[in-house]
Amino acid sequence: MNDQPTPNRPSKPFSNLWIMLFFLILTLQLFYYIGSQSQSETLSYNQFKSRVAQNMVKEIWIDEDLARASLKVEVGQKAEYIKTTLPPFADDRFLELLEKNGVDIHVKSQKESKFWGSLLMMLPFMLIVGFILYSIYNFRKQLGGMGGEGNVFDFMRSTAKQYDKEKVAVTFDDVAGAESAKIELYEVVDFLKNPQKYETIGAKIPRGILLTGAPGTGKTLLAKAVAGEAGVPFFSISGSEFVEMFVGVGAARVRDLFKKAKSEAPAIIFIDELDSVGRARGAGIGGGHDEKEQTLNQILAEMDGFETDEKVVVIAATNRPDILDYALLRPGRFDRKITLVLPDIDARKKILDIHMAKVRQDETIDLEKIAKMSIGFSGADLANLVNEAAMHAAREDKASVSQNDLLYARDRIIMGVEQEFVLDEKEKKRVAIHESGHALAALLLEHADPIEKVSIVPRGQALGMTEQLPLKDIRNFPQAYLLDKIGVMLGGRVAELTLLGDLSSGAANDLKEATSLATHMVSQWGMSEKLGAVYYQKGEEHVFLGREMALPKDFSEETAKLIDEEVRKIISEKEKKMLELFNAHTKDIVAISEKLIEKEVIYADEIRALLEC
Repeated sequence: MNDQPTPNRPSKPFSNLWIMLFFLILTLQLFYYIGSQSQSETLSYNQFKSRVAQNMVKEIWIDEDLARASLKVEVGQKAEYIKTTLPPFADDRFLELLEKNGVDIHVKSQKESKFWGSLLMMLPFMLIVGFILYSIYNFRKQLGGMGGEGNVFDFMRSTAKQYDKEKVAVTFDDVAGAESAKIELYEVVDFLKNPQKYETIGAKIPRGILLTGAPGTGKTLLAKAVAGEAGVPFFSISGSEFVEMFVGVGAARVRDLFKKAKSEAPAIIFIDELDSVGRARGAGIGGGHDEKEQTLNQILAEMDGFETDEKVVVIAATNRPDILDYALLRPGRFDRKITLVLPDIDARKKILDIHMAKVRQDETIDLEKIAKMSIGFSGADLANLVNEAAMHAAREDKASVSQNDLLYARDRIIMGVEQEFVLDEKEKKRVAIHESGHALAALLLEHADPIEKVSIVPRGQALGMTEQLPLKDIRNFPQAYLLDKIGVMLGGRVAELTLLGDLSSGAANDLKEATSLATHMVSQWGMSEKLGAVYYQKGEEHVFLGREMALPKDFSEETAKLIDEEVRKIISEKEKKMLELFNAHTKDIVAISEKLIEKEVIYADEIRALLEC
């Protein structure tokens, strides 16, 4: 993809030259110091004079308070030197001694002696300062964006990546599982291609389109597909890139971004993670954030200030539309809101087809089965599943991806990798009984999802796993289905109590999920006789602690107590029913658990065959 022109940067060879010069000077200093230390023997002043008196000194160099002398040696031998520190007082006898013994005397100028030494000591610091100045210069040129000289305000320019219309290769054919969203976005594409058709009849295209949905549902991909279909420049930026430490920088970047987009119109601006800059103003305990609020105000002003002939469409994405400022959502700004949901079975099959087309696969592949087994997966999850399967096949030195590779990848994504530790016999038996309880509950309860497989192989943080495979995607949950779902969650705990007579901590997550489900049934779905058809916010999460504290409580303490009692009643009554059911099927639990201990992983057909015997 073709971004904005690449700014000038320090070339790598030139950067290496700075480093080489720096280390060269340090090396010269080191050799100079070692040479000066190793070639001369330091003597006391009296010893030094004694050597002179013995007529052993040939020449002497006097440099301020330091004296360095060359000793007399035989021809062909290496020269030897001695040195000493002169006393702070004048010693006329020393000069007489030097003259008496015919020593050649050399006196260095103080200025001359200090100049070269100081210069050598200052060179590394001068080099460092020069490198810093050079780096700042190139950094400013980089922030300038166009390779020019730049100025101190370059950091206030937009950091959005610009993709030329010829380089946006993504189209709607690359997006699967979002048919309704594509239908709504076709109007935007048609407007950007044929604006006269809409202007003639007096229609106005939406100025802003807000894409909402769970992470990985294809919001960014759809925005790119719109640009690719329309054949217009595409400006992409994350909401967090607007926010800086200094107040006003984000607003300046917003102005610069819209200015660039208008100059390239028709064009698309895509703002990812809009909630990072578009959160409701003044929310939270600590009040507002001046920089974020000014940036948000500038976005509001730019979107409201579009002229009718400006063919710029803003597409934004967020997975938290509930926390956005209301001013962003009003008509005239983000006029159209498109919600992307997790793909259903058919959509998952199409997404898998797109990603599997890029890998080598064998004849065992059954994508329809994988689609059924991946309920709750987003498009990004499915892409990751295919990639994990391909990596597993490569690690096993296979020539192509098989169905087993896809199943392995699915289990790894959901439950994690297999653990290396081995359960002892006693713990293995308890885990087998626990998972057998889940499996038997799924088989016996009428409205429970069908069982797929049971495993006591430790994965991630789980010591075992019972997998159910719904026949279809369920979006509206009946009360009978929810109660049986709670029954399956309690099955492991009840099986332990039935066969072992005690309980363990293995049911902690089951109880957490069962309690959460029962709480929603009572407080939000009106499935309680005592509370009736009333909605309470118990159990909801709030992004802002300050907002949560400021909201008035919509139910009393007595109602909260009643909710807790109803939740406890649902779970306790279901547990009693499961105890009665398991007491009548104790032999089945034993049979399933023994088979599990033997094989560690058993499938639905094996369980049904086992119970029919």
